[in-house]
Amino acid sequence: MNFLEERIVKDGIVKEGNVLKVDSFLNHQMDVALMDQIGEEFYKRFKNKKVTKILTIEASGIAIACSVARCFGVPMVFAKKSKSVNIDGDVFVAEVESFTHKNKNNVIVSKRFLSADDHVLIVDDFLANGCALQGLISIVESAGATVAGLGIAIEKGFQIGGRVIRNLGYHLESLAIVDSMDAATGSVEFREQK
Repeated sequence: MNFLEERIVKDGIVKEGNVLKVDSFLNHQMDVALMDQIGEEFYKRFKNKKVTKILTIEASGIAIACSVARCFGVPMVFAKKSKSVNIDGDVFVAEVESFTHKNKNNVIVSKRFLSADDHVLIVDDFLANGCALQGLISIVESAGATVAGLGIAIEKGFQIGGRVIRNLGYHLESLAIVDSMDAATGSVEFREQK
């Protein structure tokens, strides 16, 4: 069992409806030392790739992306869920559906921050159905940039997202892949990884 799986077992809460709450350490209250470990682990897994930018989606992916960006020594960009007055000029837009929030959002990235020269590592906290990742991939490709890889903290292996992304040919690394959860017992079963 790796460090993230151990933390999920210790502090994660399984709820009805295939919900895994990790808000005490990952995506509401954040364990900064854990974020650093996650950044270092993604660096180990992708250090042989050319990476010029880290991309995520607001809000839960930002802390993870910052740690990864620090390890790579590159800028981090996050897709915003709404256009604000401080975003000027042209933007890349993709529609994404959130498994957690059960809604759709147009996410945007300013064209000033992604170019055809970029090699982008996309990171996020969760992968369920893959809609957010597909939206971010679409933005990278709209920029003419290269998807260097995708790093996910927790993948729900019993949902289709990971399979869809891998079948599209992308290099996807998930630190913890949950194969099953039981809300009645609070148990989480992880997929064995190399």
